[in-house]
Amino acid sequence: MSINAIDFYKSGHRPQYPELTQMVYSNFTPRSSRLAPVLEKYYDGKVVFVGLQIFNVDFLINEFSRKFFKKDKSKAVTRYKRRMDNALGKDAVSVDHIEALHDLGYIPLEIKALPEGSLVNIKVPMFTVKNTLSEFFWLVNYIESVISAEVWKPCTTATIAFQYRKIMEHYAELTGANKETIIFQCHDFSFRGMSGRHDAKVSGIGHLLSFCGTDNVLSIDACEDFYGADVTKELVGASVPATEHSVMCMGGKDDEIGTFKRLITELYPSGIVSIVSDTWDFWKVITEFTVELKDEILNRIPNELGLAKTVFRPDSGCPIKILTGYTEDELIIAESPDGIESYTCKETGKSLSYEECFGAVQCLWDIFGGTYTDKEFKTLHERVGLIYGDSITLDRADKILQRLADKGFSSDNVVFGVGSYTYQYITRDSFGFAMKATAGIVDGEFREIYKDPKTDSGTKKSAKGLIRIEEEDGEFVLYDQQTEQQEQQGCLKVVFKDGKMYNENTLSSMRKTLLDRL
Repeated sequence: MSINAIDFYKSGHRPQYPELTQMVYSNFTPRSSRLAPVLEKYYDGKVVFVGLQIFNVDFLINEFSRKFFKKDKSKAVTRYKRRMDNALGKDAVSVDHIEALHDLGYIPLEIKALPEGSLVNIKVPMFTVKNTLSEFFWLVNYIESVISAEVWKPCTTATIAFQYRKIMEHYAELTGANKETIIFQCHDFSFRGMSGRHDAKVSGIGHLLSFCGTDNVLSIDACEDFYGADVTKELVGASVPATEHSVMCMGGKDDEIGTFKRLITELYPSGIVSIVSDTWDFWKVITEFTVELKDEILNRIPNELGLAKTVFRPDSGCPIKILTGYTEDELIIAESPDGIESYTCKETGKSLSYEECFGAVQCLWDIFGGTYTDKEFKTLHERVGLIYGDSITLDRADKILQRLADKGFSSDNVVFGVGSYTYQYITRDSFGFAMKATAGIVDGEFREIYKDPKTDSGTKKSAKGLIRIEEEDGEFVLYDQQTEQQEQQGCLKVVFKDGKMYNENTLSSMRKTLLDRL
């Protein structure tokens, strides 16, 4: 039940506030990037804001209506009391305020926020929350746990995705790669590693602010359901036919090449098809199957978008080495009397084959060739490509593209499957998100409040009083201790009030807000 979406201690805070408390005013702020999984050379100290609108619509309006307001009052209140009595002791928590909320029939809060898609500096609030009816002052921080739990994740995912976008933009500029392909260069593979379907759905929206490549169907649904997107009128997200290991294994090891041939000539004679290629021997696939099937690969028919690409997908080993091979500094190269070179890894002493030494991109170039960008970097033939989707991180993606550039290859030769290794290895503390009260009214007296623990480094120091956010020289700037009139000004706009939505964001508006900052 929606009214139960709390930590237990929230149930006791109403009587703990001073008697005659009338208003509580709180804000949600990223407080620190100390633990942020970012690359400093691409990180500018800002966090992407997204996810509040889906919370407001899906939870504060839809779920509260369905699971609380439209429920029989006696049943809804009895269920709440049963939970509190069982865990905290009989009559430990009164229910008169829960009954009053049910009678009211809507959530009496006002939420003001920056535009979603905004890049927000650390220690600058993204939104504020206050009650609109004095008797419901307790509701502001009552929702702290649930609003934090549902908003920090898409903000964090979107921020990391934007880091990937910056990496892709950097190397496309460096190597002259086709920038039109960047929106598909990082593909959301994270669903299976997320904490359930809701987490995957909301997190996936963060990815879609920077990219269109995704296998997360629910995130596209969410963009249409909560962010005004329409897949018939705009590109929200897209994918391609792709195999998995069960498919490749079921075809049999002895006829793996037959599975490849059936996929590229019978099932998918045109368009893009992605094929898992490391079920048994990736290097055999990339150096032998490709040669045997070269004519079939080159003769596939372009679809209506002009695409007919066979994409090979390695899925194990070190992605840096698999895609780019070794650098000269990592090798011992010897030449036999008959002119044949041999390669040994300096670190391990392991003897390396040509394909291991030079990597998959070079192997495909040797077989299929390609073209050169206007900056003289090599781009594989349009009929072949590579996608790597296992344990990709920002650091690995950056190193892969740098090593490809060092070897003379453009950045658009590879696509990255970005999975839960990126989007789930994060916490609320990655950017220090917290919702804290900074003002209130008690018996008609306005009070500015704040926290500043002496035992803390300063990270937990909050703003004080009412706040206003202004945009100055492209940066959001916090002003606290504002008058009521000043608080009404600035960039924070009402997005939710008394059960209704205002100033709604769309996927297209969020993408523009964010990507204009590249």
